[in-house]
Amino acid sequence: MPQWPIVKPRFKRIARFAPAIGVLIGFLQSFSWLFLKYFNWPNISACLISIAMSILVTGGLHIDGLMDTADGIGAGPSKRIDAMKDSRVGAIGVQSLVFILILQIAAIMKLSFYAPFAFPLAAFWGRISQIFAIENYEYIFKKESCSIHHQHWKGISKEIRPSLIIISMGIILFLFLTNLNISNTLLLIYCFSSGLITSMLVPKLINQYLGGHSGDSYGASLVITETTNLLLLSIILVPN
Repeated sequence: MPQWPIVKPRFKRIARFAPAIGVLIGFLQSFSWLFLKYFNWPNISACLISIAMSILVTGGLHIDGLMDTADGIGAGPSKRIDAMKDSRVGAIGVQSLVFILILQIAAIMKLSFYAPFAFPLAAFWGRISQIFAIENYEYIFKKESCSIHHQHWKGISKEIRPSLIIISMGIILFLFLTNLNISNTLLLIYCFSSGLITSMLVPKLINQYLGGHSGDSYGASLVITETTNLLLLSIILVPN
């Protein structure tokens, strides 16, 4: 993205705002979906362009992290670090990309009408997983360089505050736009609990394989959590 003309943001503590940025990216995907559907584009076209929109806005940074992390896990303990540092993408990295894209396409196609609702929700929880990863797990390259996130980290109680504001606003908006009945209450609980559980579980599983986290694995956590939430939402949100 181009440099802002007046505001000069500092990115030392950008991780705390990542979930908010994720919501904005999700809304861009939702807008692209609704725009294309307005002109009667088929679901598959709207699905692919929505995914491409996310990759374009982020510069493919998280997808790259996913592939590097997959290569590291596949290389085994003795070669894990070297594989993650290698700029070349291995077979397992390519397979992980294809696998994730297939799952995302399948989930979004199943969501159909509800896809614009699912995009910002999944993008939000994907970035929440990064906050849990930074808070709970060591940086695996700390002997060589210091993680900028860890260096300026103030603890999860402070770093998660912007996300708690978003969650509160989302719940209020949901309650304002829907009738408070058993079905909608269960839906709200499902969306919150599934997002929270996956955002905590995915970085934990990656940590078990890598023995820590890195910038690449933060991206992998995001992509896997986001995809998992799209799948979980596609199970419960069934278009009429």
